[in-house]
Amino acid sequence: MMRILLIVFTTFFATQVSAQDDTSSLFFGGDAFHAGRSVVHQNGGVDDLFMAGETVLGLSDITGTAHFAGREIVMEGVVQGDVYAAGEEITFQTDILGDATLVGRAVSVGNIGGDLRVAGSELDLNGDVGGYALIAGEKVTFNARVSGDVSIAAEELVWGDTASISGQLTLYEDEPGSLEVPEALAPAERITRRELEEWEGPERPSVLGALASFLAGVVVVAGIAALVAALVPDRLAEMRRQILARPFHTLWLGFLTQSTVIGTGFLLAITVIGLLLAPAVLVLALAGGLAGYVVAAYAFGVGLRLAFGKPEPDSLGERALAAGIGALSAGVIGLIPFLGWIFVLALALTGIGAITLRVIRPRFFSDTL
Repeated sequence: MMRILLIVFTTFFATQVSAQDDTSSLFFGGDAFHAGRSVVHQNGGVDDLFMAGETVLGLSDITGTAHFAGREIVMEGVVQGDVYAAGEEITFQTDILGDATLVGRAVSVGNIGGDLRVAGSELDLNGDVGGYALIAGEKVTFNARVSGDVSIAAEELVWGDTASISGQLTLYEDEPGSLEVPEALAPAERITRRELEEWEGPERPSVLGALASFLAGVVVVAGIAALVAALVPDRLAEMRRQILARPFHTLWLGFLTQSTVIGTGFLLAITVIGLLLAPAVLVLALAGGLAGYVVAAYAFGVGLRLAFGKPEPDSLGERALAAGIGALSAGVIGLIPFLGWIFVLALALTGIGAITLRVIRPRFFSDTL
């Protein structure tokens, strides 16, 4: 979920960038960042790749991890690391050597060296999967050859001629036994059928896993904040100054904004007619909270630098350092029982308020800096 919201947040800033230019790109530390309406990656020698836009096209191989967000996503280059993608249509025409986590309406993938985690409406799975496959969709066309276990929740399941499963197959069905499985694909002793309501989430992580997740979260927040600072430095600086100069004003406005969005979702739900739009409003509220947290964490890091007598950051390296300081400090404070959660919530609302001031500029806050 964190990855999905992160991608939605990146898409939000891609929209802000595309209002000025069609495409913005940044190459830093061997990684590539592209944002805009229609973005294309065709540069060699890239490690990690970040792309967000209406249409996203990757033509070149990368040696690291890929992060994609857009309406239409097509990757023609080989990804040697992991892939995280969210969009309406997602197509991978070549190999993913690591794990793949994909969410979209229509998803088509080929060879995957690691584990596959995919959710969507229409799923077309081909090629070899080196690890396990965790699949949730309405119509699933399964023509993959999976070396590990497979877990499927689907309304309609179509088996391809070359499909094979070496591990255990678990099917989550409305009525257990409704989905047919060819005997040649998996014998009955390797098939488990369960009620759809029994779909299980991930197991509780270990202490080391929790620590790794915490550090990964800090790195992700700091990285996105540094990316935004590189793509739209003036806009982020304006929001940061608002937060540091008038924290309680931005906190109050953030509370009003988030309350309005959540209240809108509730009203849409009780009208029945607008019930289908309620999930979209919920995603907007969650994405807004993440965006607010990243902006406020960056402002917090700059504030800490200023408190120790450092000047305002005026280079990409200093902005990245401030982002890291803010993300780490906010993350550590967030570990404090109860009070930490209050701090994180206030931080996110403060950032939402700053974004609202920058985008909407409500008249009752017209005396902003």
